[in-house]
Amino acid sequence: MPGPLPAVDMSGDPSGAADLPRGRPLSNRLGAPPPGAEEPLGVVAAGPAAAGRAEVLAALLRLDPAMLAVPAGSWLVVRHARVPSRAAYVPGYRQPHSYGADRLAAGPALARPPRRVELSVAEPLLRHFALIDTPDTGSLGVPGGRVLLDAAGRAGAVLFVIAADQAFTAAELHLLADLAAARVEVFFAVTPGAGGWSPPDGGSTTEGTGASVRTADAGSTGAASAVDPVDPAAVPVAAHRAALLAAVPGLAGARWFPVNPGDADDLRRGLVGWAADEGLRRASATPPVLPGAHGRVPVLPEPGPWSDQLERQARSVARRIRQHLALELANIHLRVVQEIVFGVGCAGLPQLLDCEMESLSLLATTHCDQAVRNLVDEAAGRVFGAPLAPGVRRRIANAVRWGLADHRSGEELDRVLLVTSTGGVAGLTGAGAIDALTGYPGAARDDVLPPVAVALSGGCWQHWRSPGNDDPNAARAWAQRALREVELELTREVSRRFEVIRLSLDGVLSDAVDHGILLA
Repeated sequence: MPGPLPAVDMSGDPSGAADLPRGRPLSNRLGAPPPGAEEPLGVVAAGPAAAGRAEVLAALLRLDPAMLAVPAGSWLVVRHARVPSRAAYVPGYRQPHSYGADRLAAGPALARPPRRVELSVAEPLLRHFALIDTPDTGSLGVPGGRVLLDAAGRAGAVLFVIAADQAFTAAELHLLADLAAARVEVFFAVTPGAGGWSPPDGGSTTEGTGASVRTADAGSTGAASAVDPVDPAAVPVAAHRAALLAAVPGLAGARWFPVNPGDADDLRRGLVGWAADEGLRRASATPPVLPGAHGRVPVLPEPGPWSDQLERQARSVARRIRQHLALELANIHLRVVQEIVFGVGCAGLPQLLDCEMESLSLLATTHCDQAVRNLVDEAAGRVFGAPLAPGVRRRIANAVRWGLADHRSGEELDRVLLVTSTGGVAGLTGAGAIDALTGYPGAARDDVLPPVAVALSGGCWQHWRSPGNDDPNAARAWAQRALREVELELTREVSRRFEVIRLSLDGVLSDAVDHGILLA
């Protein structure tokens, strides 16, 4: 599979590159964001198929595994509530589809799989953290891995479930390496395989990754092993750990738990201990009142031509983001065509492209949020003559957000782009419509702009899963047309967003200059 295109370094562009806020090249790797103080604690469950992940989660929650079943490709978010409930969040709708929380309840008949299903149960463990189940790692691909990293960074912990007779794949080791680099807490649960606690055939616990470890070496303790009784679960756990550390040494501190069917008490205690420490750390990371949240903020007597510089920077950074998204869409097109011809085929095209659009939405949102923060910092820094304190930055951002509605181009920024079965793009507005596209919702956003949201409509599933539409050439042409329409819509959306940000920020800072102090 072709690798991701390198980020485009625009620093050599003579046309306004010097005016970019913190002119660094944009990255096409999302990574795991650091968790905010207001983010709820969560444990993201991941792992290969047939590893017994649903059974491990069911043992943790003391539920029937059938209650944790969701459509293929959907995320499951389990939260605490006194009254059990279940709801499916489907792109294209502003309201979730609610249905029964018992194991025999039939879900709604939907044209497409939901992005997430939320299950609320009265389990005391969920008072400490939410549990999030993800699709099998073998089906994630490049975009799914990016989405999982984003969710793991905000949640704080990952529970990786692997069976005793399975081996780490190269993609899984890359994912775990990214988690280690982001300092996400990782727990490993090893379950019995088809043959109990027997290791995989041949003793290798990696698949073509260059980090193969023999289970006899990994579980051996020398001459004493011939005398001392050996826990049958200890050998595959030690083998998996040795193979992992050979490829990802950054996870040397990760904790490992052998989990027998229906017995997850040790794992439960380990997760609760992490949640207690992490909750205390997050609560103490941010002061209750940010510095600069109150008080007078004077303006420089002569701030200079800050407004003209703001206009140039806003246009320049919008151009950079548009160019980067166009390159990413070209890379998506390569992956989609390859999967149509050699992978999932026409029937799997909607799920594949929808996952790509979810990853693209996160990428666009991340770039836009960072660019807006840089614009605010640099423009306000010129006006006030000093770096912004966190409280001052929050005051300006709130004022800019409130001022968006005063401009015509700021209307309906909370807009979802839906790819239709004809290859076009339709729009749907509303906070509920955007929320339906989130695999793992976290704390309320404090960024100025709403997130970028792109998804496939249910008609795409109906069209490409029809037996009469199994034509790879037609699928390739449709994908190319759909991605082109997405590119055009995102180009217009990015330009509109930064234009309205410029106008609103200009208004806030102009009022400050006219009055000599920040009015927000």
